[in-house]
Amino acid sequence: MPESVPPRIAELREHEQELVFPQFDHHDAWRLGSLIANHAIAEGHGVAIDIRRHNLVLFRCVLPGATADQEEWIRRKSATTLRFEHSTALLSEEFTTKDFDPMQGGWLAPEDYTLAGGSFPVRVRNSGVVAVVTVSGLSSDDDHRLVVEAIRKYLKAAAG
Repeated sequence: MPESVPPRIAELREHEQELVFPQFDHHDAWRLGSLIANHAIAEGHGVAIDIRRHNLVLFRCVLPGATADQEEWIRRKSATTLRFEHSTALLSEEFTTKDFDPMQGGWLAPEDYTLAGGSFPVRVRNSGVVAVVTVSGLSSDDDHRLVVEAIRKYLKAAAG
């Protein structure tokens, strides 16, 4: 009998299947990052926003109200998404469902990785994950929601 997938995991997997870019370059990173920043400003969110390809930062914005801690959260969230090529929200839910903490026992170093939501893979059709978008400053769920809504809006506008 097939294993039943919890609704939240199904929703997070759907985000990753739905939100695939036809292409993604430095200009796309700027436009997407600016879209997230403008939305955060309009909503009064003090967040930091980062789009990167491994160690190459393509977009960075720190809004009023964000703290120095957001730099560390972004570094660790981005590292997790780059390593596993899935959103930190999805990874967190999947590990929780399996009752497994990858930070215990030396598998993932907590000083380098985190499962806090807010980092999402930039997946390009027929190419795979080419970058990650990360937001930090709200709750894990709200960081994730801000990224997903912005990517959805960006892709819809790009499609015409």
